Amino acid sequence: MMTAARPADSGLAGPGELDRYPYAESPGADRVGPPVWDGSDVELGRVGRRAAGSRGRGLHGQLVQQLGQMIVSGDLGADRPLVPEEIGQRFEVSRTVVRESLRVLEAKGLVSARPNVGTRVRPVSDWNLLDPDIIEWRAFGPQRDDQRRELSELRWTIEPLAARLAAGHGREDVQQRLGDMVEIMGHALAQGDGITLSRADTEFHALLIQLAGNRMLEHLSGIVSSALQVSGSPVTGCDRPNEVSLAHHGRIVDALAAGDSYAAESAMRQLLTVHPDVERSVPAPREH
Repeated sequence: MMTAARPADSGLAGPGELDRYPYAESPGADRVGPPVWDGSDVELGRVGRRAAGSRGRGLHGQLVQQLGQMIVSGDLGADRPLVPEEIGQRFEVSRTVVRESLRVLEAKGLVSARPNVGTRVRPVSDWNLLDPDIIEWRAFGPQRDDQRRELSELRWTIEPLAARLAAGHGREDVQQRLGDMVEIMGHALAQGDGITLSRADTEFHALLIQLAGNRMLEHLSGIVSSALQVSGSPVTGCDRPNEVSLAHHGRIVDALAAGDSYAAESAMRQLLTVHPDVERSVPAPREH
């Protein structure tokens, strides 16, 4: 395989540099699937599903992640040509790995492949910004402040509505599961177990959107899960849930049990306002 030094303007990492960015698969794998709780129901344990493309193990997943992050970070700017042969040489991977990786990136809107033109990086306006991988890449790259703000604003739009709708659905099994998550979060907070706390929090919000009974909202649950996963990471410097936010989680559960849609929506708005990022970008709910 070729190991010659890359040209200064190639913009591509050299052989053996798949870990050039701090997005190793192992930490990411902790955030991929639903948390495994003892006695948990498979259906109720659903947490927003991550896109399978770059989550696959091996060179294919690594190359998708590496190229995707380079595009999102701006190392490979818009309209930049991506030559499969050069990529294969630089990363020491087969033509098949390169081809499949570019297909995944094309599905995410990051690149386009056209006859007689080749594969080129597409502008930000063409990206699927709701794709969980792109959310993560932006959240850990130069655009992390914008990504966190935009995710917070999007959550402010989605979750209060979901809480209001959920109060009209009397699924006791889901409501019990939500209560279990609050209890788990409380124990984890007391023990300083950030991983368990984050996973329970993620499942709580995914279940709440599921309980709303709106398929389109449920489709967006992966975005909320991604937002919680990237905001809960020590890399972003966000505060983890505290006693105040835990109390708001409990108020949501109580409001759902009582069938009080206004109280459920209000408690969710209060919860989102507690988060420092939301407090900077979204005004606190008006008192009536």
